Amino acid sequence: MSNTPPLPSLKLAVIGAGPAGLTLALHAARSLPQAQISLFDARPADRDVSGDPRTIALSLGSVQLLQRLKAWPVELAQPILQVHVSQAPPTLRDMPAVRITAAEQGVDQLGAVLHYGQLVAPLQAAWMAAAAAEPERLLTRFGAPVTAVKAVDGGVEVDAGIAESYDLAVVAEGGVFADQARKSFAHDYQQNAWVGTVTLSDQSPVGVAYERFTRNGPLALLPLRPRDGQRRAALVWCLPQDEDDVAGLSDAQRLTVINQLLADEVGPLQAISPLKCFPLGLNAERTLVEGRSIRIGNAAQTLHPVAGQGLNLGLRDAWSLVDALRRSNDIDAALRSVEWQRAPDRWSTIVSTDFLARTFSWRWPGLPAARALGLAALQSLPPLKKALARQMMFGRR
Repeated sequence: MSNTPPLPSLKLAVIGAGPAGLTLALHAARSLPQAQISLFDARPADRDVSGDPRTIALSLGSVQLLQRLKAWPVELAQPILQVHVSQAPPTLRDMPAVRITAAEQGVDQLGAVLHYGQLVAPLQAAWMAAAAAEPERLLTRFGAPVTAVKAVDGGVEVDAGIAESYDLAVVAEGGVFADQARKSFAHDYQQNAWVGTVTLSDQSPVGVAYERFTRNGPLALLPLRPRDGQRRAALVWCLPQDEDDVAGLSDAQRLTVINQLLADEVGPLQAISPLKCFPLGLNAERTLVEGRSIRIGNAAQTLHPVAGQGLNLGLRDAWSLVDALRRSNDIDAALRSVEWQRAPDRWSTIVSTDFLARTFSWRWPGLPAARALGLAALQSLPPLKKALARQMMFGRR
């Protein structure tokens, strides 16, 4: 344990009340009693976010962080008990899939899946309760969009209608790739992600996340809590934009195509919801820190969904920053520590995700077979598979 005295005071602005921003604000409120924390978001405080249907996949490490904040909605989340990764034909026959199970890793779950609103609503309620208990220290600035963040002597100025100075600003407002200003590292994959919900057959295994590598891109099913007795999964279906004809297909046609692409053990999908389309790209900052500002989550890096690690990276960024501030009496030293500490996890995830996403634009002969052989090798090497599973669950340590 460090004997370094904490900062005597800290005026902290958190910009963005999504999962990463709320997690950081809550952790800071509990771990930094000397800090005055202002949480900004453009949405009004009374807006009900609980019904937002976007799907979030969280690693076990992220679930544990949220459990420590006592803001994990265990009754709404579907545990991931197994991850199944396979290559779709054309490829070599009878190539094994990679199967990573919670049981073989000695954990109760590999992660969990729930809707965005089901996560944000309890986090926001926990923040509101904390702010009501300490109204002079914890300030809620909802309905106040931040229009500018700029460096000033000894801190940063945040303009949300009125310019105010802070010791440190955390930018956690990210958005989606199509709407973002381009960062230091940007690449348009020229791919679309079609997302929605599908109904599984009664014979489909429970709690299995499927990743199917197809000729055109990854196809993922993420298990959701059953509804009205029906098993469900979130769908993420990635396609190259110049070959994307999903918009012109009926629901029945979409189901037929997806069923042909999935592994046999999934079983035939029974129904599909309306789908939404999002362009995909990489958009990452070179560094997290700029002066007395630090970016986390999608504000720091927006990734292809092939690995499902974007939010998990953001939550690890948030936790590391608060812990660094708790251990240090120097804000700048704490920021340098976070930048250095987070770099291996951050860049290994960015590079590996980017490489895998780019391979789907390659039309090299034999590439599907090479992917299948790689998956087979991974399945046959338990130590390597265990290392991959640990990184999926907890990031690179």
